[in-house]
Amino acid sequence: MDMPLVVGADGSEPSLRAVDWAADEAALRGLPLRLVYASLWERYEGAALADDLGKPSDQVMAEDIVETAARRVRTRRPDVKLTTDVLPEEPEYALERESRTAAAVVLGSRGRGSLAEALLGSVSVTVAGHAHCPVIVLRGSHDDAAEPGRHGRIVVGVGEEPADAAAVRFALEEARRRGVPLEAVRAWRCPAHGTTGHRAPAGEPARLYAEQAAEVLQAALRDIPADVEVHGRTAEGHARQVLLGASADAGLLVVGARRREGHYGLQLGRVAHAVLHHAVCPVAVVPHRA
Repeated sequence: MDMPLVVGADGSEPSLRAVDWAADEAALRGLPLRLVYASLWERYEGAALADDLGKPSDQVMAEDIVETAARRVRTRRPDVKLTTDVLPEEPEYALERESRTAAAVVLGSRGRGSLAEALLGSVSVTVAGHAHCPVIVLRGSHDDAAEPGRHGRIVVGVGEEPADAAAVRFALEEARRRGVPLEAVRAWRCPAHGTTGHRAPAGEPARLYAEQAAEVLQAALRDIPADVEVHGRTAEGHARQVLLGASADAGLLVVGARRREGHYGLQLGRVAHAVLHHAVCPVAVVPHRA
């Protein structure tokens, strides 16, 4: 049986946009969609759902939130098999558990609450930092209109960690499903006071770092099948800045996250954390357990 695509809903505009995007993604993958509401999201403070239902926001209950989100899925993608659930626990814990049996988890960039204008909701950060499957956070526009998931190239950050290899594999499959190009990006930097271990003429250290980056990129793309259009490039600069720039016209930005057994804190890494907060397209965080 196929593992479902899981989407977290709380009635906020970003979560409704995530529901739309997840419905498109489930149709694209041929997977069932599981819509989850954690009942300890107790208070709805946005306007979109209350307007849809013709009720004051404080009267919107869990059942209304789930049914409205489910109705959007049925209208948008009637061919997608849909199940829903209301879970009596904190959303972070519920969605982390859901990730154990999910193909991926899809979330809005911000949830409800007094901090809704923050760059990224704490639920999205926490789930992305603990999930057992890829987590896709809908960065980009902040209304409730989802862009079709198959438009725009896929960008993936390439590093030397196993997590980065897992991210490349995920990005490859996403590009293949959508029929769009894959852009693999390897950032590099020449430390201001770095050394290559030998005396070198001016400019030589930078050239060596650039060559090393190109070798890493080439190794990461060695087994890419011929049916996917791939563009690899290296760029000098901080990886987070390079990837944020690449997100400007991408359909999806993919990064890896290393999971260390026995570590229970947030496991994202600086690059993943930065792009989750600032990218201008959806971001997929792909975990790899060390």
